[in-house]
Amino acid sequence: MASHSNLSSFLSPPPASSSSTPKSYLHPLNLSQTRFPQNGYTRTNSNSPPRFICSAAGQTGFFSKLGRLLKEKAKSDVEKIFSGFSKTRENLSVIDELLMMWNLSDTDKVLDELEEALLVSDFGPKITFKIVDSLREDILSGKLKSGTEIKEALKKFVLDLLTSKQGNKSELQLGFRKPAVIMIVGVNGGGKTTSLGKLAFRLKKEGVKILMAAGDTFRAAAGDQLEIWAERTGSEIVMPENDKAKASAVLSQAVKRGKQEGYDLVLCDTSGRLHTNFDLMEELITCKKSLGKVVAGAPNEILLVLDGTTGLNMLPQAREFNEVVGITGLILTKLDGSARGGCVVSVVDELGIPIKFVGVGEGVEDLQPFDAQAFVDAIFS
Repeated sequence: MASHSNLSSFLSPPPASSSSTPKSYLHPLNLSQTRFPQNGYTRTNSNSPPRFICSAAGQTGFFSKLGRLLKEKAKSDVEKIFSGFSKTRENLSVIDELLMMWNLSDTDKVLDELEEALLVSDFGPKITFKIVDSLREDILSGKLKSGTEIKEALKKFVLDLLTSKQGNKSELQLGFRKPAVIMIVGVNGGGKTTSLGKLAFRLKKEGVKILMAAGDTFRAAAGDQLEIWAERTGSEIVMPENDKAKASAVLSQAVKRGKQEGYDLVLCDTSGRLHTNFDLMEELITCKKSLGKVVAGAPNEILLVLDGTTGLNMLPQAREFNEVVGITGLILTKLDGSARGGCVVSVVDELGIPIKFVGVGEGVEDLQPFDAQAFVDAIFS
């Protein structure tokens, strides 16, 4: 892993005293701490000046290498993607049956049934009609002359759509200095905190030094849940000091500590909220601004966690969250329990927001970096 030598430093003013000041827990290390209640920050060396250090461009290669490693792992873990989309693949297996005995005179009938199979798998009307119209045009022009060619054209259409919309943005964009900051948002029950924990597990395996921030101050058990993930992954965590703590205070405190103690990445949990709750959505703006005050340009990523079992119903959620805080990437969860994997294509086509990770199982290693080719092969095998 890259050196943690500090190439530049920034002096950040301490936060104002508040009864809601978060407290800092160390997991799993047992380091002595010196607490400065009048300033609201913690440091492990009382002889050190109260300065918050931010590592700069000399460590750019660390995040670039991390992105490449995750991409390589995604390609090597294709079996997880394949098994995770088994229900969607079963839904779409009818396509093979339709094309096996295809002939030109049956074109309209076959394409009607193919259209129905795509809609049932939640590709959505817009993208389904695009696919079918494109295939019909190529069949009637003589470009496609067999069932096998039609199947390959179908796969290519979906793959081209995903790659053109996503480009290289499916990789985490973590900037050029440490700590990088990722903010996780979403509705209750979508798997937000669990996804954060699984993401930490994956990144820790690549040597990333992680600090978690328990910014879900509304749900009583959220902090406890994240604390368990911190212990499980060997990460450290900043917790709210009391029930009245503000999420923005917890997150800014965590990032300050991340700068001071040389962390690579700060993972920020936030309270689950319905996209229709204006006040709670406004709080996300406050959280985002608080991070930017500590580290210029933070958060590097704002990842929205969406429940894959809701299919196309996730689109209104995604639109609202994107309008409020500017979503940079998506994590689609619970896709292994759904036959609606086509929603992956619809979300990318409708929103143009890249999918960073997909949840394809309940195991700690089942949060997989999204790979468009592996996905297409998995659903149209």
